[in-house]
Amino acid sequence: MAPTQDVLIIHNDADGKQKAETARWWLVPHWARELPKGAMFNARIETIGTSPAFRDAFKLKRCLIPADGFYEWTVNQDDGKKDPWLIYQPGGSPFSFAGLWAHNEKLRVTSCTIVTMPAAEPMTELHDRQPAILAPAAYKEWLDPATNGARAKELLQSHNLDGALEFHRVSRDVNSSRFQGDDSGAIPCIPALDGM
Repeated sequence: MAPTQDVLIIHNDADGKQKAETARWWLVPHWARELPKGAMFNARIETIGTSPAFRDAFKLKRCLIPADGFYEWTVNQDDGKKDPWLIYQPGGSPFSFAGLWAHNEKLRVTSCTIVTMPAAEPMTELHDRQPAILAPAAYKEWLDPATNGARAKELLQSHNLDGALEFHRVSRDVNSSRFQGDDSGAIPCIPALDGM
């Protein structure tokens, strides 16, 4: 999956029940009059509570974005090209990114973004940032709009899967968003693109 494509999200509906639906991966705030041109596929943990683009969604519209892996890139010292790495849980177990979502009635689009944070081990070997991956025990509280911002950030930092990730190098074919194959033996994954 690549930014602007549809991904599956899980969020609470108006009655507080979990709902699954698809959303455009590139947040379109509820107040936007046109599709944002700036990168809105990731939201930095440091500014999600204050950035005009993300603060409303952070308060009331948090979501989970299920995946079984994601990609990160490093520069190959031999040829200067980007090498992709597949990051996943041991055994390929599914997990969920912490996300934010919005519905823009005027533009008729439901959209989402992935929360990112400073990288922890072992991700620091590949990049200085990573997607926030919540532990299942934190899902209910993360989705609850009654959970305040300070507690939501605490969930991201202390109830996550840091240290429980593995990675291996995969074919450069995945460097193209047009690539639909899967030569790595893994199920297609959501990439965490440079610029997190």
